[in-house]
Amino acid sequence: MSPVRSATTFAIYALSTLAAAQAVANRLRPFSLPNTYPNIAACVNEPLVFSCENTTVIQNTCCSPTPGGLVLQTQFWDTYTGLENHGQLLPRNSWTIHGLWPDNCDGSFDQYCDLSRQYDPSPFPKVLPNGTPVPPYNGTGVDAFILNFGRLDLLDYMEKYWVSQGSPNKAFWAHEFSKHATCTSTFDVACYGPDYQPHQDVVDFFDAVVRAFKQFPTYDILASAGIVPSNTTTYQLRDIQNTLKAQTGGIPYLGCGSNGTVLQEIWYFNHVSGTEQFGRFKALDSVTPSSCSSSAGIHYYERTPRSEREVRILP
Repeated sequence: MSPVRSATTFAIYALSTLAAAQAVANRLRPFSLPNTYPNIAACVNEPLVFSCENTTVIQNTCCSPTPGGLVLQTQFWDTYTGLENHGQLLPRNSWTIHGLWPDNCDGSFDQYCDLSRQYDPSPFPKVLPNGTPVPPYNGTGVDAFILNFGRLDLLDYMEKYWVSQGSPNKAFWAHEFSKHATCTSTFDVACYGPDYQPHQDVVDFFDAVVRAFKQFPTYDILASAGIVPSNTTTYQLRDIQNTLKAQTGGIPYLGCGSNGTVLQEIWYFNHVSGTEQFGRFKALDSVTPSSCSSSAGIHYYERTPRSEREVRILP
């Protein structure tokens, strides 16, 4: 085919595709998805303060994460999933989401705070420190909660970037909500008001996790400084820390296995002004010492080729 004909054919195809997309958009114009955010109208009159930095008691806990005001955005660097044969693959050129954790201001934390919202099929721990057992959940998966709100966009992003190792993604998502979000006051059911719809808080939490993850593009920050996955090159802990602090404002926790020599995870510590859903994060240095070696070279291994896929394209 000649270049002219090829260009003409492509132009016709592009126009027809745009026309089809416009037709779909026109059909969907009257259609609207339900909102999942809480009712924070009362927060307009609350004092503007970062969590864990207030000098008086937070009166409306729907307006600021309380007492879990030390908010950690956590990520994994896995090199395989163990479920490749089921199509569960890692995103190329990106770390993956672990979660959004509400540690208390002193660094301690609570977990599984509301067992009426326990959707974790394999809770860990199975028994809380006070002796309360955490019953496994056997009901509808949390992916169905997302679909019930019509949020195909959210589910698609989570399938791409919130990927579990060794368990189905939806079980991992349920674990993170049940263990952590139920201990975050801004996701309490009471914050959604009288028009609360079942599982609205769950979908809202997933939205908040994605929003927070996008604030910390670990792979891109490191790659921009020449720190890229390699099976031969090693890196010094101080270089990784300094690179990340220069862009985020705080030294995150870096987790390493194999006696502190294999990079596996990262936790970004923050205080939040406003709700965990919408508020502004202020980066802090980690209050947890890194488990990575400060002297030996750190391996930031390449992924197994068959374990990752390109996700920066439309489905």
